[in-house]
Amino acid sequence: MKALQVCIERRGSQVPVGRIVPDRVAGPCFAYDKSYLEQPDAAAVSVSLPLREEPFSAQETRRFFDGLLPEGFTRRSVAQRLRLDENDYLAILAALGGECLGAIRILEEGEEAPKAGYERLSAEQVKALAAEGTSRSADLITGSHLSLTGASGKAGLYYEPGEKAWYQPFGDAPSTHIVKQSHIRLEEIVVNEQLCLMTAKELGFDAPESFIINMGNAHDEDVLFATERYDRCPDPEGRTVDGLPRPLRLHQEDFAQALGIGASDKYERDGGRYLERIFALLRQVSADPVQDQLRLWDQLWFDFLIGNTDNHIKNLSLLYSADLRSRRLAPAYDILSTAIYRSGTRDMAIKLGGVCALDDMRRETVALAAREAGIGRKLALTRFDALAEKLPSALARAAEKLLQSGFSNANHIAARILDKGGIAVVRAW
Repeated sequence: MKALQVCIERRGSQVPVGRIVPDRVAGPCFAYDKSYLEQPDAAAVSVSLPLREEPFSAQETRRFFDGLLPEGFTRRSVAQRLRLDENDYLAILAALGGECLGAIRILEEGEEAPKAGYERLSAEQVKALAAEGTSRSADLITGSHLSLTGASGKAGLYYEPGEKAWYQPFGDAPSTHIVKQSHIRLEEIVVNEQLCLMTAKELGFDAPESFIINMGNAHDEDVLFATERYDRCPDPEGRTVDGLPRPLRLHQEDFAQALGIGASDKYERDGGRYLERIFALLRQVSADPVQDQLRLWDQLWFDFLIGNTDNHIKNLSLLYSADLRSRRLAPAYDILSTAIYRSGTRDMAIKLGGVCALDDMRRETVALAAREAGIGRKLALTRFDALAEKLPSALARAAEKLLQSGFSNANHIAARILDKGGIAVVRAW
């Protein structure tokens, strides 16, 4: 296999950064190009891959770049379509690296980037994505050379709001939205996620715009969940592709990548100290560490209150500025109540105060978590109490808005969250 060229977009231009060189003995290793290191505005692609001349080990390389790829069934489906081994992350990356989360693009060395373009999807194609689930999203992923992390079926599409039209991007054309379909095992998950994100926004959280695409009667097989990509922004120069405004890519990396933790370890195990480590990360790299630590504190306890036990460290990210010089905690995303499902675990993915089980949380747990995070006890408890007090009314307001939009199951889901989420545990204290 050829070496892979790693590029990053900066203000709309692709900048060669370095190469991943295959090695049958040591394994694939990433190294920055000397010409890139000599640039006065050179910036690292990851906190875990700082600027240096020496190549990174195969393990360090894999932990970041494998973290760009889909997981679970989607990964297996994509590998089968490409006739690749699902464990050969480098080969899959070569096939899908044209459009990743953030601003990274990856091509085989010597390969010309495919021509940028957008192809409009018919209503039937969008409906098929809703009805056929992960298999259809895998088709879009391979067709677009698109890599999105996560285990659920999702696709990156371009949305034109004027005509409410959806387009499949090709080549260097960026997508604007991440579109997910209902989960085969978890009913009403699209309405669940929209309800939880709307509740978060009611409470003042920084969260991306999102909406439900209803291609029928609002049943699971008729709906898709669309989230506007916060790692895309308007181009001040007004460049277009196929007559459509071309957004700029902003770089991001999830906390697992930034901490050099493999995707397989995104759920905390004994001794992981994830709470301590993620707050230390923000103190180290955030352009506004005080504000971002408070935002993260609130987000983690919001996850607890709604019963989001899938709050692993790949669902937390750093968002880079357009010039790659500064980083902030990214908006909240992938937030839903998993505790309302019988098959869902009641163990949080990140331990809080040494506790992972929803039902074992106590008020003193909050204080212990504050100490681990490095936040003052009084401030931490005050913010927690305010969040717990405001949650039920914010949830009710969000459910009412969804009800008015035709989703009659919103109140039912809200009631289940109040009954099964951490808010029920708090009421019993």
